[in-house]
Amino acid sequence: MSGIDFIVIILYFLLVLGIGVYFSRRTTDTTEYFLAGRSVGWVAIGASLFASNISSEHFIGLAGTGSSSGLAVGHFEWLAAFMVLFLGWVFVPFYLKSGVFTMPEFLERRYSRSSRMYLTSVSIIAYVITKISVTLYAGGLLLHKILGWDMMTSAIVLIIVTGIYTIAGGLKAVIYTELVQTFILIGGAVALTVLGLNEVGGFSGLQEKLPPEFFNMFKAMDHPDFPWTGIIFGAPILGIWYWCTDQFIVQRVLSAKNINHARSGAILAGFLKILPVFILILPGLIAAALFGTTGDEAYPTLVTSYLLPTGVKGIVIASLLAALMSSLASVFNSTSTLFTMDFYKHYRPDSSETELVLVGRLATTVMVVLGVLSVPLITMLSSQLFVYLQSVQAYISPPIAAVFILGIFWPRANSQGAIATLGTGAVLGAMRFILEILVKSGTSLGAFEWYATMNFLHFAVFLFVVSVGVLVTVSLATSMPNREQIAGLTLASASELQTDLSRKMDVQNPRWNQVNIIASIVLVISIFALWIKFF
Repeated sequence: MSGIDFIVIILYFLLVLGIGVYFSRRTTDTTEYFLAGRSVGWVAIGASLFASNISSEHFIGLAGTGSSSGLAVGHFEWLAAFMVLFLGWVFVPFYLKSGVFTMPEFLERRYSRSSRMYLTSVSIIAYVITKISVTLYAGGLLLHKILGWDMMTSAIVLIIVTGIYTIAGGLKAVIYTELVQTFILIGGAVALTVLGLNEVGGFSGLQEKLPPEFFNMFKAMDHPDFPWTGIIFGAPILGIWYWCTDQFIVQRVLSAKNINHARSGAILAGFLKILPVFILILPGLIAAALFGTTGDEAYPTLVTSYLLPTGVKGIVIASLLAALMSSLASVFNSTSTLFTMDFYKHYRPDSSETELVLVGRLATTVMVVLGVLSVPLITMLSSQLFVYLQSVQAYISPPIAAVFILGIFWPRANSQGAIATLGTGAVLGAMRFILEILVKSGTSLGAFEWYATMNFLHFAVFLFVVSVGVLVTVSLATSMPNREQIAGLTLASASELQTDLSRKMDVQNPRWNQVNIIASIVLVISIFALWIKFF
């Protein structure tokens, strides 16, 4: 690290804080604070979706897995392109025209209050336990390897700086800092990849130094991590939950000016999701070829190596900080929105706009404090547990995906079916979690061992099928939902909701729609062409 590198990093921090302070002066009500005034354009939305998603676990996890087994982990990135198209073309119209602030609020309108409380509780707990802890663990590991900071110092600095602009400026500050962070993130990652490829002799030179199977994305059905059956049938279930129903992601499109901007932003994010295979996974392969480094050490090894000249190293480290801080800001803001709009406003329905914004800021502050307090626990996370946490979403996402998908496509789905599905899914997911821990500790489960040891993507398929079965069975056995309740919330009743907000959001520009259709087709063709290339 040279003086120039440190100057680049300091300038990055000043830029991010400056944007946050600027937007903090403009935050006056709940729509402004939690949804950026529903005024965000498509470029900022697309960049924010990408930056929120890409975090420290991507730099550590994608590069690490790539260095050990090749490009197959990239399926999750390229499948995400289809998921954001699903978000833009299927879910966005219902979310925006209904005027909801949160995903649990949408579930309440479609089903019942109990569905909303379930999703809010699960989301907040999951954010605290997984998103914050995993991001800080991976981020602390990166900064320890690169800057020499201990993990506690790294985590505290990241939490405090991110918390300042998130608390002050709300979602608008988060989105526009993420717009800047996207360019920094991509620029730094591209620089490292290009320099690494040049050193290894280009892509052909990389292929000569690594086993051929590293460059084949489709694996056998019995592959322990990425069986083709799990990728094709299981990964999309996790993707729909994450990209189409999780507040952490969807809050970005809820801030759009209208449906056209939200949809174009989602399509832009789809194109950006092509990049991680080449700028995050490929560096892992380069680390394995050049230095023989695999696992968590792969990306830090490249950053600290001789590859990066003075100044460029500062840009690359700034890109790592951008990934860390964008994800932390997103989870802080999303959690404060869920708490304020789903819990606090329910118990104090007469709260003023000023009071709700204050509660949102206080909720974010609490998340920042919890993040700092959890720092000592972060050092207890092993790389094995870090990888394991990534599969936990397979235990909670299928029932949530089921109630959202059938809620939109099947008007007969009712509140009793939704609650039965969410409850059944929670029990089955918890059983899998507990039994897997028992098996890994050496306990024999006899006939139940298959349940605890099946690939997590295959388990996602199993749990999704069970969830759909429960939702259909219970819904058919109970009364139909009230027609007025589901107006505008299903495909069959999409045109029945007419409010000032729904008309404002449903701006349909024929030329814009045509461009979106063409861009979506190009994106789909691009993904299939890449799959064929690396089959």
